[in-house]
Amino acid sequence: MKETKTVSGTPEARAAMHEMMAAFEAFKGANDARLDEIERKRSADALLEEKVARIDQAVGAAQARLDRVVSEGRRPGIESDGRHPSVPALGRATSPLHGEETKAAFDGYLKTGASFGLELKAGLSTASNSAGYVVPEQTERAIERRLMAGSPMREIATVRTVGAGVFRKPVSTAGVASGWVAETAARPETDPATLALLEFPSADLYANPAATQSLLDDALIDLDEWLAAEVEDAFAAQETQAFVTGDGVNKPKGFLSYPIVTDASAVWGEIGSVASGAAGAFAPNSPTDRLIDLVYAPKAQYRPNGRFVMNRKTVSAVRKFKDADGNYIWQPAQRAGETASLLGYRVTEIETMPDIAANSAAIAFGDFQRGYLIVDRAGVRVLRDPYSAKPYVLFYTTKRVGGGVQNFDAIKVMKFSAS
Repeated sequence: MKETKTVSGTPEARAAMHEMMAAFEAFKGANDARLDEIERKRSADALLEEKVARIDQAVGAAQARLDRVVSEGRRPGIESDGRHPSVPALGRATSPLHGEETKAAFDGYLKTGASFGLELKAGLSTASNSAGYVVPEQTERAIERRLMAGSPMREIATVRTVGAGVFRKPVSTAGVASGWVAETAARPETDPATLALLEFPSADLYANPAATQSLLDDALIDLDEWLAAEVEDAFAAQETQAFVTGDGVNKPKGFLSYPIVTDASAVWGEIGSVASGAAGAFAPNSPTDRLIDLVYAPKAQYRPNGRFVMNRKTVSAVRKFKDADGNYIWQPAQRAGETASLLGYRVTEIETMPDIAANSAAIAFGDFQRGYLIVDRAGVRVLRDPYSAKPYVLFYTTKRVGGGVQNFDAIKVMKFSAS
């Protein structure tokens, strides 16, 4: 029977939550004192500023620890049949016997290089990086689960597994015309929907973990989980960078790589923006109002599942803001497994988001599940190399990933400019 972990019930999760709440209460007290001093003296004491910055770092560290505990709690072990319950088998044989045989054959390949019973995928050209043996479904699912837990964009975007190298999606950019008529009146023909064909090509993402032969010979080592853990950080870092700022050349196209224009003049294919009110900074007066403008930039149907996306430096800046009633607009998670919120909307920290600077799009808001699509080509390949780095054995691991914006109305950004 598969063990189910309750993240919020673990002692480490409760300790991380208590640490987070205590740090935030200390931050509020110090920041309130700083704001009072600014009102009285027009400036704050340097020691007080330093104290606020130090406590702010403690809040960030506590939030990072809480996020790590939650992330680790979302990594279940491999199920007996190797399949994640929410992911179809994509045409592979799924009988328990076949799965066990394939798993045993793959373990033998990792340990000794014997490839009997494995499916070989050769590259289509000498420049291809996709040659290697297709990993069993158990290993592929282990990698997918770890990437889902370790990649913030995979948590908030739509992820689709496909069997082709390019996924094509027709979308309606104007909608179907409609109208009201009487019961017996004629029905005039309406204009058809305006369609656009979006293409999401997948590109090779690779990692090259190394192991010693003694590690591979250790009977207690789960080689599936070892390989998934080794490639997780490398894959997650490269993916996250590409999903945010990738140029689409041999990698996914990030949502900040599309044309960014003033929201009022944005058309399909462009990301609408709201100005912060100052070049490279928030507006000196009522910066919270600009964040509210960003929240209401997307249409109403995209706000219920909306969230803010920014890096930790930007979070540190907005953490100090208050609303008109004197309440902090940033609030820590109330329970383990939840995320911090800003103006009542969830906050996702992605370190590859740009810092606050002149004309940077340092904050994004919207429904990323409807706005951004990640495409995984089915099949992870591994090529064993015991020669290039002796005495280590290298495992050249590749998977194919694509991505891009699928709904330009669902994502808006804040551009740090005066207008």
